[in-house]
Amino acid sequence: MENNLKISLIVPCYNEELNLQKGTLDKIGNFTKDDQRFIEIIISDDGSTDKTKKIIEEKYLKIFPKFKLLKNHHQGKAGAIISAIKKAKGNWVFFTDFDLATPIEEVEKLIYFSKKDFSIIIGSRKTHREGAPVIRKIMALGFIFLRNLLLDLRGIKDTQCGFKIFKKSTALKIIKKLKVFSQRKKVKNSSVSAGFDLEFLFLAQKLGFNIKEVPVSWKHVETKNVSFLKDVTETVKDIIKIKYFQIKGFYS
Repeated sequence: MENNLKISLIVPCYNEELNLQKGTLDKIGNFTKDDQRFIEIIISDDGSTDKTKKIIEEKYLKIFPKFKLLKNHHQGKAGAIISAIKKAKGNWVFFTDFDLATPIEEVEKLIYFSKKDFSIIIGSRKTHREGAPVIRKIMALGFIFLRNLLLDLRGIKDTQCGFKIFKKSTALKIIKKLKVFSQRKKVKNSSVSAGFDLEFLFLAQKLGFNIKEVPVSWKHVETKNVSFLKDVTETVKDIIKIKYFQIKGFYS
């Protein structure tokens, strides 16, 4: 199975100058450059307004041949991921957050289960969320309560970890069924699109795909791309929309 594994690694990004200074792309590039399983690294830019694209083009595309920069109009993280999935050449798609809160090496834990009968393997953070501020932990608990109340995601404990791998064919079938994220959303500033993971996994279960949740290391990384009030409001609206579409039978 591993000999046939061709992975497109997707890294969504938006105004990532700070993370570039921390060397996150260097870590990704060095990890994948000699690994034949990774055939491309798609850096899917969500319309960055700082020097992110310039730095990637002038530095990283030259030193890491597998790197590709996909330029999108600003539409939120979900849109950047969806556009990259459609462009991916691998038979498996793996995406990780730009800040590498989960170390890139942890992907081996997920790849192991790609050899089993799973179409989707997702990373799961430890319940204590190492290093996260108290307000983030409260937000996570509130989110989980609302998610469990309105959506029946059987057995999935952590839907939001930005560390997932899935068959491309599976992803394309799910994307076709999306309702909340079926069209490009108009957004202002950063939009982490937490509801995208929910709708994606909700549909994956509805379509009968086998999902494996795997514990991974994770450490909180402070980022300006996460706004507590804005992200909570956006996520609650998306959960309500998913529930509405479910009640109306639009996912049938």
